[in-house]
Amino acid sequence: MLKKESIFITVFVLLTMLLCVPSGSAVFSEHHPNMQLRIMETTDLHSYILNYEYKSGKKVKSFGFVKTVSLIKKARLERHNTLLFDNGDLIQGSALGDYIHEHPGLPHPIISIMNELQYDAAAAGNHEFNYGLGYLNKKLKEAAFPYVNSNLFIQGTESFQEELPYFSPYVILHRNFTADDGRKYPVKIGVIGFITPVVLKWDEEHLKGKLSNKSMVESAEHYIPIMREKGADVIIALAHAGLEADEQVKDKSRNSVLGLSKVPGIDAIMFGHTHQVFPSPKLRDSSGLIDSEAGTINGIPAVQAGSWGSHLGIIDFSLALDEGKWKVVSAHSEVRPVFLPDTPGLSGGIENDQRAEQLAEEIHTKTKKHK
Repeated sequence: MLKKESIFITVFVLLTMLLCVPSGSAVFSEHHPNMQLRIMETTDLHSYILNYEYKSGKKVKSFGFVKTVSLIKKARLERHNTLLFDNGDLIQGSALGDYIHEHPGLPHPIISIMNELQYDAAAAGNHEFNYGLGYLNKKLKEAAFPYVNSNLFIQGTESFQEELPYFSPYVILHRNFTADDGRKYPVKIGVIGFITPVVLKWDEEHLKGKLSNKSMVESAEHYIPIMREKGADVIIALAHAGLEADEQVKDKSRNSVLGLSKVPGIDAIMFGHTHQVFPSPKLRDSSGLIDSEAGTINGIPAVQAGSWGSHLGIIDFSLALDEGKWKVVSAHSEVRPVFLPDTPGLSGGIENDQRAEQLAEEIHTKTKKHK
C-alpha cells in the first residue's frame, strides 16, 4: 500500500509542476521549430498589364503582368507562408500608362490588381517620378500596401535626425506564420527601400529644390540597426538599382546592390531597374561576390525579376526559432519565366490570369483606340 501511495504522490507532484509552468517558459524554450517562408518579387512592370505590344499592335507570349499574376497564384499554393513585393517602375512606360496619366481621374488598373493580390509592400522606381510628384502621390494613395524608401528626403536639412523622408524609410510587417510543427507563430519582417540617386538628375524638372538624397549604403547603415532594435526577425531590402551603380552616380561603391550586400543585417535583396534577370548563368561577374548558381551576392540571397512581367522572382527561406527570435538558416533564389521557347510546359507561355485581364480590359481597349 505504501508503494502505491508513493507512486501516486510522485505522479501528482509531476503533474502539478507541469500545470504550473507559465505559457512560453521552460517547456516552450526547449521547442525549436523550423519555418518555411517564400518571398516574391515583381519589378519594372512599366504598366504592361496585358501581354500586348502597343507599338506593333500584337499580342505576345514573353511578358505581361496578367501572366505574372498566374505565376504568383501558383507559387502561393506551394507554400504556407508567402510575402509579395514590387520594386518599382510601375506606373509609367507603356501607352496604357500614358493614357491613364492623360486621364488623371482614372484609377490605375495595375494598382487595382496588386490590391486584389494583397501585395505586402513596394518600393518606388525612378520612372515613378516622370509625371511629377503630384501625380505620383495621387497614384500611390490608390495602393492598399505601403511604399518604402530610405534614401530620398524632403530637401532642406542635412541629418537623419532632422530630415524628413519623402516615403516611410521602412516598414515592419507583423505576420502569424505556420511552422513545420503545424503551429502558428508571430514573425516580424522588416522591409526597407532604396533607389538609385540618379533619379534626381533624370527628373530634375520635377524634383529640383524638392528632394535630396543620401547614398543607399549610408541609409542602410543608419536604418537597419534601428529595424533590428524594433524587433525585425528578417530584413528584406527592396532596391531599385542595379548590381553596379548607374554611370552618372558619383559615389558608385555606395549606390549599387553590390555595395548594399556588404551592409550587415540584410537577409535578402530584391532588386530591379536594369531589366536583367538574377540569378542567371549568363551573368558575368568581375567582382568575385556573385554566385549565380546559389543566387547570392556576397553571400546574401538575391533576386531580380526582369521587366514587363517577364519573370517572377522568388526567394525561399528556412527559418529557425532561436531564443525567441526567428533567424535565417538557409535560402534559395530563383526566377520563373512566363515564357521559354522549346521548354516543356512553357513553350506556349503561361496562361493569362482572367481576373487580372478583366480589371485591365476596359482601359486597355481605350488605350488601343486612343493610339
